[in-house]
Amino acid sequence: MDNKTRAFIYAFLSRCFEKELDIKALEDLKKSVQLLELIGEDTRRWFESESLDKIVEEANVDYNTVFMINSQPVETLVLDSKAEILVGLQNPVMQFYFDHGYEVNMNQTHILAPDHLSIEMGFMQNLAFRNENRAAYNFLHKHLLEWVPPYMIGIKNLTQTPLYRDLTDFTVDYLLSDYEMLKTEFGHES
Repeated sequence: MDNKTRAFIYAFLSRCFEKELDIKALEDLKKSVQLLELIGEDTRRWFESESLDKIVEEANVDYNTVFMINSQPVETLVLDSKAEILVGLQNPVMQFYFDHGYEVNMNQTHILAPDHLSIEMGFMQNLAFRNENRAAYNFLHKHLLEWVPPYMIGIKNLTQTPLYRDLTDFTVDYLLSDYEMLKTEFGHES
């Protein structure tokens, strides 16, 4: 897979986990049968069979129930038993960003954690755009694959819509697939 496609998928995932998908995003998704099929067959059928208004309402309730009320997609909250969000360079993810020239201006986002899944996916998008595949491989190895698969497995039963249910599987499958692809190039270096 080329880096432009990888960047697109990471941008899409970043947006899906950032906040509720607005009507424009869901309308665009409804028009993209190929992307819906990639996410999952149940999602494609749901988008084809339901009105946009119903999809917007149910998807937004599902997002808030899963990612705001019952859990938060933040690496340190998932991995650290203290349930504290580490800030600044004491956060290993922030240190990784810094080491790779990625600045996260936390004043420009409503997300308060630098290791929120949306920001980590945005970082992967940035690495793909910059063709920094070695850094992407290392970030997947040291960060995303450490917490995202168990997190997605854990929240899957909380989801109520085909969109978020399929996104849990798609996210894990995509991260593992991307890792395997990058591993062929850099796996001997870890």
